[in-house]
Amino acid sequence: MKVWTWVAGGLALAAVGAVAGFGIAAHEELSQLTHTPPYQLQSAPEAMVPVTPSPIDDASLTTTLATLAENPDLGVFHGRVTSIGSGAAVFDRASEEALRPASVTKVLTASAALLSLGAQDRITTEVVRGADPAAVTIKAAGDVWLDAQALDALAEQIGHADAVYIDTSVWDGMAEMLPGWNPLDIDGGYVAPMQPAMLSGGRLDGETTGDVPRSHTPALDVAQALADRVGAQTVGVGPAEGDVVAAVESPTLVERLELMMKHSDNVYAEAIGREVALARGTMDAPGATLSVLEERGFNTAGVVLRDNSGLSTEDRIAPKLLDAILADAATKPELRPIFSTLPVASGDGTLEDRYGDLPGRGWVRAKTGTLDGTASLAGTVTSVNGNIYTFALICNDADVLDARRAMDEFTSALRQF
Repeated sequence: MKVWTWVAGGLALAAVGAVAGFGIAAHEELSQLTHTPPYQLQSAPEAMVPVTPSPIDDASLTTTLATLAENPDLGVFHGRVTSIGSGAAVFDRASEEALRPASVTKVLTASAALLSLGAQDRITTEVVRGADPAAVTIKAAGDVWLDAQALDALAEQIGHADAVYIDTSVWDGMAEMLPGWNPLDIDGGYVAPMQPAMLSGGRLDGETTGDVPRSHTPALDVAQALADRVGAQTVGVGPAEGDVVAAVESPTLVERLELMMKHSDNVYAEAIGREVALARGTMDAPGATLSVLEERGFNTAGVVLRDNSGLSTEDRIAPKLLDAILADAATKPELRPIFSTLPVASGDGTLEDRYGDLPGRGWVRAKTGTLDGTASLAGTVTSVNGNIYTFALICNDADVLDARRAMDEFTSALRQF
C-alpha cells in the first residue's frame, strides 16, 4: 500500500476530532452493552467450482457490466471478468493492454511463490559461533517476519554473548531500493530498505502491523535486539562463519502470504519475491516471478515488473493476466490457497471499510491496489445463483476514492447473476 494523498489523512483526523466529545460522553453507556461473539471469516473452500450453478442471463449480465464500465469515475479503465462455470469471459475491456497496476501486482508474486516454493515453505534463520566464543553472527536468510518471540527463542538457545553480528550477504546483488520507489515512503511506513532480516517488516518502536514508520537499518536492528537479550555490548555486520548454535523458522508461506495480501505489505511482498528468485538461482526477483508464471503457461507479454509489490510507478500489468491467474486458482489446486489470503469485502484487510452498503459485502474477495491516480481490484465473487466469477480491474488517471466506489459497484453487480 502507498500514500496517495495527504488530504485523506487530514480529513480522517478531522473526523476523529469531531467525534471525540461524543466518544467520551457515551463511553460509560456503551461499555455496558453486551455483544455477540465477533464474526469469524471462513477459509476459502476446497473447490471453487460451484456444485449447481444456475444458467447466466448473458444479455442482461453483459448489458449491466457494460453500463457500469462507462462510469467516468473509473478513469482509464481496463478489465476482464471470467465465469468459472463456463470458462468464458463475460466482460472484457482492453484487458490485454497493460496499465499501472499498483498492489494487485502482489497476485503475481503470491502465485509464483506458491508454484515454486509450495504452501508449507519456511525460512530458517541461523546463528553461528566462530573462532571467538564470545561472539555470534546471525545468518540472515530473508525472514522479514521476525518478532520478539523469535528473538527470545534465539537468545535462549545462545545464552550470553559479548558481541552480535549479522551477515546480510544472501541478498548481495539485489538493490535495497527499487526503480520507481520514493525514499520518503520509508518514513511514511510503506517500505523499508530491503535487507534480509527485519522485525515485523522493519517497523519501528515495537509496532507489528500497519503503515507506521520503518527503519532505515532494519537488519542492524535485528542484531541490536538480539544483543539486548544476550547482554552483548558490540553490534555490527560481518560474515557468518562457524557452527550453528541457534535457529528459528518463519511462518509457512501461506501464513506469510496472508500477512502480505490482507494488508498489502510491500516489504513482505518483496521478500517473498526474493525467496522465489534465490530458489531459482537468480538475483532478479521480478524476472523470476515472470519466469515461473510463463512456465505455468500464462501469457506475460507486455508486462513490466520493476518490483514484486506494485509500489513502483514503472510497473505495468494487463488485467487479462491477473484474471487468468485467478481463474487458474479457482479450478486447479496449486494456486487455490491464494483465495484464503485475499481481503473480504467489508470484512478485513484493505477491504474492511468498503462494500458496507453493497451486495458484494462478505462475498467479494479481492486484492486491492492504490497509488496516486491508480486504483485496482482483482479477485472473485460468488453470485446468489451459485455462479463464481473472477475479475481483474485497473483504473489509471482516476480519483482514487471515486474509482474504488465504482469498482465496488461493478463487482457487486456480479453478485446478482
